[in-house]
Amino acid sequence: MKENLKVLMINGSPKANGNTAIALKEMENIFKENGVEVETVVIGNKAVRGCIACGSCYEKGKCVFDDVVNEMATKFEAADGLVIASPVYYASANATLIACLDRLFYSSHFDKTMKVGASVACARRGGCSATFDELNKYFTISGMPVASSQYWNSIHGAAPGEAEKDEEGRQTMRTLARNMTFLMKSIALGKEQFGLPEKEAKIPTNFIR
Repeated sequence: MKENLKVLMINGSPKANGNTAIALKEMENIFKENGVEVETVVIGNKAVRGCIACGSCYEKGKCVFDDVVNEMATKFEAADGLVIASPVYYASANATLIACLDRLFYSSHFDKTMKVGASVACARRGGCSATFDELNKYFTISGMPVASSQYWNSIHGAAPGEAEKDEEGRQTMRTLARNMTFLMKSIALGKEQFGLPEKEAKIPTNFIR
């Protein structure tokens, strides 16, 4: 089996040490206990513009805006798993994070098949489920298995550090990390024995011809 499994975690909060970070720290501890290498990148406090659909990435192999997105693409390619975490704003993920993910997934053309994905939402009260569903769509369009937990991957807190009191939320994060580790290890073993699933040539069908 492949040694030194790697996970890239993207924190979409503008607060590097906020409640979203508490959720990721719970996961990081479990990953490290299981020998998984972890790197966390904070995105929410950076100036990240959205995709302009210029198509330059198909010529250059990277996004035309040479910023943190291109830096993360290299880390993402080397990773066995990706965790995307966001605070909830208006029942949605942080707009900076979404701009980053749109460009990251669209401009990086390496095969993402069977990299394990997990999304995490952090809210004061509501909107976690909508944000969770929104983030999972990046995985499901990319052939990435989605890791689950004992509950939807959410944690609650408003004031700084308040998520520490959400015992169920923190346990959900630990369970998520254990399940994700199991999936990554199982996929690594499966690749050795069976390889990746066979792929057909893509058939793009437009609604308007």
